[in-house]
Amino acid sequence: MMFAIPGKQAVTITPKAASQISKLMTQAGHAGLRIGIKKGGCAGMEYTMEYVNEPDANDEVVEQDGARVLIAPMAQMFLFGTEIDYETSLLESGFKFRNPNVTEACGCGESIKFG
Repeated sequence: MMFAIPGKQAVTITPKAASQISKLMTQAGHAGLRIGIKKGGCAGMEYTMEYVNEPDANDEVVEQDGARVLIAPMAQMFLFGTEIDYETSLLESGFKFRNPNVTEACGCGESIKFG
């Protein structure tokens, strides 16, 4: 079941995130990075990320600047409108999700809740 609006990508990828995803894809020889949602964490849901060698038939595929992100079918409605960024600080580096669908997030920043 697709929740996309014609002509609009499910997620957007910042240039920093696209660069990092592209670099990881090249180093590891994978076809893309699949993003999903699973139950867990203190707020109830967590993002999942895994490398894939080929997309599943129902994955939403977003390609930008050499990066390929695949959105798992069960996550598409939760991730629509999300911006994926990559941030580096003194203490940590990693992907950040700016998701307008999240109604609550825990202090660790890894667990989320949807309305």
